[in-house]
Amino acid sequence: MSRYPLTTVVFYGISSILDAFDGYAARKFNQGTRFGAVLDMVTDRCATSSLIVYLAVLYPKFTVVWQLLVSLDLASHYIHMYAMLSAGSTSHKNVEASQSKLLSLYYTNRKVLFSVCAVNELFYVAIYLHYYGFYWLGGVMAVVSAPIWVFKQIANVIQMKSASIILAKLDVDERNKRVD
Repeated sequence: MSRYPLTTVVFYGISSILDAFDGYAARKFNQGTRFGAVLDMVTDRCATSSLIVYLAVLYPKFTVVWQLLVSLDLASHYIHMYAMLSAGSTSHKNVEASQSKLLSLYYTNRKVLFSVCAVNELFYVAIYLHYYGFYWLGGVMAVVSAPIWVFKQIANVIQMKSASIILAKLDVDERNKRVD
């Protein structure tokens, strides 16, 4: 990563494109599985977290910010998936508008989901490139992708809050059944 930043970006990009293609192919050929959905989310979280951790090495003054971003990403996705599966959903992407209009749009519209995820990753790649002297490219990419990146962080917070409410309601329902 430190010696070949452009090669790193190319491989990171190829990985992201293959991830998107894999999901598309699984849906198109009706090959989606729970295991595949979990594996996809886990590998996405690992890739993003790895890049953010490396940004903490490059920009140590912002280590706490990077740590918070990794924590938000991991926690919001884990609790969301757990809540959706605990509530009986077959997929963490089955979000109803009554739960959250923003999350429903995010998860049910494939174009929105793909665009937000791609631009979110682009933001981190831009900061990485900027460090290695690609100031114009990294700077422009960071500025252009920043609003969508902010949207993604807000969506993560909403996702965590919404999932927490679902789990709390499930707990209350379970306790009420035991009392009756």
